[in-house]
Order: sequence, then C-alpha cells, then structure tokens
Amino acid sequence: MASLREKRAARWYFGGMASAGAACCTHPLDLLKVLLQTQQEGKTSLVKLTVNIVRKQGILALYNGLSASLCRQLTYSTTRFGIYEVVKQNYKTDSFGTKVLVAGMAGAAGGFVGTPADMVNVRMQNDIKLPLEKRRNYKHAIDGLFRVFKDEGIAKLFSGATMATSRAVLMTIGQLSFYDQIKLILLKTGYFGDNLSTHFLSSLSAGAIATSLTQPLDVLKTRSMNARPGEFASLWSLVVYTARLGPLGFFKGYLPAFVRLAPQTILTFVFLEQLRLNFGFLPHAVPEVA
Repeated sequence: MASLREKRAARWYFGGMASAGAACCTHPLDLLKVLLQTQQEGKTSLVKLTVNIVRKQGILALYNGLSASLCRQLTYSTTRFGIYEVVKQNYKTDSFGTKVLVAGMAGAAGGFVGTPADMVNVRMQNDIKLPLEKRRNYKHAIDGLFRVFKDEGIAKLFSGATMATSRAVLMTIGQLSFYDQIKLILLKTGYFGDNLSTHFLSSLSAGAIATSLTQPLDVLKTRSMNARPGEFASLWSLVVYTARLGPLGFFKGYLPAFVRLAPQTILTFVFLEQLRLNFGFLPHAVPEVA
C-alpha cells in the first residue's frame, strides 16, 4: 500500500518549474543540437564542435540563449504539463489510449504557446556560429521577442508554429503518456516503489521514445525558425531543401538530441516527482497502489 506521501498529486505548475530546472542543466547540449541541425554542408562531430566553441568564445558561450530557453520552458512546458495534470486528476484517464489523447492535446497547446520563445531560443543559440556582422545579438529573451515583433511583425513570432506544435504533440505523447504508463507497469510488478530508481528508468525510456518520434520535425522546426525572411517559400520547399542531404538529413543532430533529451527528460521527471512527493497535495479520492 502506498504511503500518504506517495499518494500526493502534482500541482499544475510543477511541470514548468521542473522543466526550467532541467533546462539549466542541459542547455549546452540543446545549443549544440541546434548548431548541428542548422548546418547544411559538411560534417562536424559533437566533440569537435564543442571544442571549437569553447576555444574561440569561452565556456560561457555554451549557455548562449539560456534566458530564451527558460522562457520557452515556462510557457511551453507549463502549458502542456498543466493541462495534462489537470485532466488526469479530474477525469478518468486509466487507459493508455486516453493518456496518449490527453498528452497530444496538451502538447498541441503547449507547442503553440511556446513558439515565440522557442524561435528566439533557436536564433540566440545559432548566433555564436555566425560572423559578427550577421549576428542578431539579442540581449535576452524579452529583447529578442520585442525586436522580432518590431522588425518582422507578430506573424514572425509564430514562424514554425505548425512544426513546433506537431513536434510538441509527439514530444508530449512520448514523454508524459509513456512515462506514466511505464511507471505504472513497473509499480505493478511489485519490485519497484515510487522512488528515484523507478522515476529514472521510466523517464529514460520515455526520453528514448520521445527522441525517436520527434527528430525529423525538430530538424524542420529548427531550420524554419532560423531562416531569413523569404528564404523558404513554403514548408514543402524546406522539406525538399533538407531532403537533398538524403533521409539522414532529417535526423541531423540525432545524437546530441538524444544526449540532450534523455538528461532533460530524466531531470524533468525527477524534479517533478520530488516536487510532487514533498510539496504536492492529497486528492479527494486517493487510489490505492497495488
């Protein structure tokens, strides 16, 4: 039987807080992923790219765009986790199919809401590989959002929203619904408790699933957001441009994406579970855990 501590439920905003905390730890990996995805010619290893950045611009360059990353998590992840948690706690979501459906809807909302911060995040991260005269040099996330709105219009803030939303649907399904289901399966075996090892195994598995589901859309989203005005006439032209590299072109940056997303997913759920266990609330109807 689960203890009262283990029966606590997460508050709707815990997901955003946990994701922001995880982003602080994994931001350099996210930056390297963006740089590899926006590279069209040649091949550069993850290690070589990291060494070149640190040698030329210092280790702090790996945290370029951190404010935008945090802004993105506090909009995108707070929305998707919040919707998922509220629906899960107030309606019957026992079946895996229902969890997938709820996660997909939550991801769609979060992806759209988080698109402006996501676009600024991509641009700030990509700045470090551009010549000085071509850099956008946003001071921070709010400055980037304001300058895009002022110079390029409000529509540009939602550039790549279609792909960002589609990616967020798959990401949220891969992370939230699969995490819940895998955790439930482990708990039902009787060999696992509601503890760190269970949270780790569940989140690692969810991270691997989410990476595989989202990588092609992630590449297209990153390229769309980083594009200059008029560079691509349509989504199809971007797909054709990327396809010139062959099928693997849609999986550029897969290794750093997984290396980044696995720790991001693990840390997010570990932080979330600790928030739930220590600061969560007891629902009115508390189910027993077999």
